Amino acid sequence: MIEMAALVALAAFGLGVLLCAWRLWRGPDLVDRVLAMDTLTVNVIALIVTSGIWQGSSVPFVAALFFAMIGFVSTVAFCRYVLRGQIIE
Repeated sequence: MIEMAALVALAAFGLGVLLCAWRLWRGPDLVDRVLAMDTLTVNVIALIVTSGIWQGSSVPFVAALFFAMIGFVSTVAFCRYVLRGQIIE
């Protein structure tokens, strides 16, 4: 039963990744693209964790944690660039 739920969740998160990638590509302005990138990061983390649950392995959880740290730092850097025009003061 958990395998079927994981497959449905993988399909839903995969669709979310595709829609966020489309918004990242076709976003009307920079703020929409930054939000799409952040949401894309969350969806990819969910894909990694769900695939780890589906496979029964703990290795993808470490990859998801690393990806979450990189995603957080890149979102903060993009937001600082949008607001101030520079990343490092």
